[in-house]
Amino acid sequence: MGNCWCRLEPSVYRVSSNGKSESPKDQSPSAKPRNDDSKLPSNPEEVEKLRRDSAANPLIAFTFSELKIMTGNFRQDHMLGGGGFGSVYKGFITEDLREGLPPLQVAVKVHDGDNSYQGHREWLAEVIFLGQLSHPNLVKLIGYCCEDEHRVLIYEYMARGSVENNLFSRVLLPMPWSIRMKIALGAAKGLAFLHEAEQPVIYRDFKTSNILLDLDYNAKLSDFGLAKDGPVGDKSHVSTRIMGTYGYAAPEYIMTGHLTPRSDVYSFGVVLLELLTGRKSLDKLRPAREQNLTDWALPLLKEKKKFLNIVDPRLEGDYPIKGVHKAAMLAYHCLNRNPKARPLMRDIVDSLEPLQVPVEVSAEKTGLTVISQIPEAQIKIVENSKCT
Repeated sequence: MGNCWCRLEPSVYRVSSNGKSESPKDQSPSAKPRNDDSKLPSNPEEVEKLRRDSAANPLIAFTFSELKIMTGNFRQDHMLGGGGFGSVYKGFITEDLREGLPPLQVAVKVHDGDNSYQGHREWLAEVIFLGQLSHPNLVKLIGYCCEDEHRVLIYEYMARGSVENNLFSRVLLPMPWSIRMKIALGAAKGLAFLHEAEQPVIYRDFKTSNILLDLDYNAKLSDFGLAKDGPVGDKSHVSTRIMGTYGYAAPEYIMTGHLTPRSDVYSFGVVLLELLTGRKSLDKLRPAREQNLTDWALPLLKEKKKFLNIVDPRLEGDYPIKGVHKAAMLAYHCLNRNPKARPLMRDIVDSLEPLQVPVEVSAEKTGLTVISQIPEAQIKIVENSKCT
């Protein structure tokens, strides 16, 4: 997030946003560093001028006053969550707010004004990337606010929150095998789309907290603050300062700073392991040998008689053994120490398609009613009156 640059290509503008500055030798000859925030767009007119040549998706420039109306003046009971960037609020676009806009639930991501140097650059990266990329498995950016010191993004509302909150929750019922595989496939399709775009994109921060779910458990990638243009032509990689999240980052990227689409594949393998095991990529509450998920699971994945030992015990055996074995082998190949030996995302999509089983989101079979509530898109399970 600390340093980014814009470079003009024949038909596309890109903004790369990184948490640390990249050294000049790591930048392409055509890339001109912009270390001065004053050179970056600071109002909607300048943002739209920057988007002009690449804006495939129309975005709405909201005023900060409109955001106050959407969120009830950023009420605490509307807060969905937060992070280093700031806070996310649930909002409502009503018919009388903007003429021509239908009523719509949204998520309003407010970047921290006290961290504006990093926040503005990350904010701008998301505006540019999501302003030109559109796919069912990428979260939809509806608009933004660039007014005075305010930097805000307005997304479609994802009612079930992140995969992280659902998978590791101590309150919600364990996620069924069918839903876990549906999430894996949706996320894989999102990454495959990025990798195969006309100008390839490396997501660089693929993890369960960045995968959001709608009511039907459709997975969508969010938070493009660390996304980066992938290599083109005869280039095998792009060089960059090491960013991302420890526990998900590929080992060769950590060692060399060389970033390729296969770096995302490794991260996908970690997330697939989390879906298989119900364990976090790093968990210091576990015994020392089990704290790092990949170190613990990899030796077991390749042994057919032991791979079932890693499956989430909360599933209580309710899964297809052949399907679990295929998913485990897929994770094993994604986590290969040799990046060239890892599968492409398109091949991962093909491997996950046969593992899909009908997903029953309806609660009638279990006699439970699912109610979506905030904050943090928590879902409470309450007994259906039919059961009493």
